[in-house]
Amino acid sequence: MSLIKGLVSTLYCLPKVYKWFYRPYYLLSLLMTVAFPFVRCCPGLCEHLPSQREDSNSCAFDWREVEILMFLSAIVMMKNRRAITLEQHIGNIFLFSKVANVVLFFRVDLRLGLLYLTLCVVFLITCKPPIYMGPEFIKYFSDSTLDEELQRDGRVTWIVEFYANWSPECQTFAPIFADLSLKYDCLGLKFGKVDIGQYAAAAERFKVNPSPLCKQLPSLLLLQGGRELVRRPLVDTKGRAIGWSFTEENIIRDFNLNEIFQRCKKLSKGEKPEELKTLLQEAPEEEEPHDEEEEDDEEEPESKKDK
Repeated sequence: MSLIKGLVSTLYCLPKVYKWFYRPYYLLSLLMTVAFPFVRCCPGLCEHLPSQREDSNSCAFDWREVEILMFLSAIVMMKNRRAITLEQHIGNIFLFSKVANVVLFFRVDLRLGLLYLTLCVVFLITCKPPIYMGPEFIKYFSDSTLDEELQRDGRVTWIVEFYANWSPECQTFAPIFADLSLKYDCLGLKFGKVDIGQYAAAAERFKVNPSPLCKQLPSLLLLQGGRELVRRPLVDTKGRAIGWSFTEENIIRDFNLNEIFQRCKKLSKGEKPEELKTLLQEAPEEEEPHDEEEEDDEEEPESKKDK
């Protein structure tokens, strides 16, 4: 059943995959992914490669190369269990296939290994993954315009993503965040983005660490009136992000988007601002049990005096 489901999902996404390979990044990644199998099996090239096969057939994989390819498949399957989007699945395949190609080329010939490794470095420097350019209802802020917008109307709830263009996680999350903005944007609920690679002051104010070691990118904050209500991912005492999956379902659940959307739509219907209560006002205030005990202690001596 799982095999049929995977096959159906692959066939469903094939038109989208075809469009990707019109872009240089994906086309070159595909060519580099199949580089070693092509060289090993291509007549005219494979005859010049050494082989450890018993039949001395240099145009077929030997047992060690098969082991490396099987190990590659196992790693990709493990990594793709946590992948969210199709871009992440294909990105994992490209990444670990290039690593396997480096090992295989170095094993066959040192010169081929150095050549392929040089091509990988040049590709990494010159060719970046394409940035999402699809439809969205997102406003892009600087550090100053974000403060102005948050203070302009305290009734408006903002979901702001703090991101950096160099982060692969942010690039993967971009279409998910854009899709949420198309579904939930209204007069009282808005979506925004801040590039903390360019505006470090905003990252410092909202305590978002851009370091890759902290793994806080992307960070998603629910803001209202300049105050932070919800943040994902959460951060531990050491400043490292607590693991959290940026799926559409998780965001809708943890940020309570459906309920907020229904409340914020009241602004578009022309209702009075007082009827739209903020999340902070609706949060129940917990009574401290310590104060109650003190009040009881104060009442006891008074009752004894009365007696």
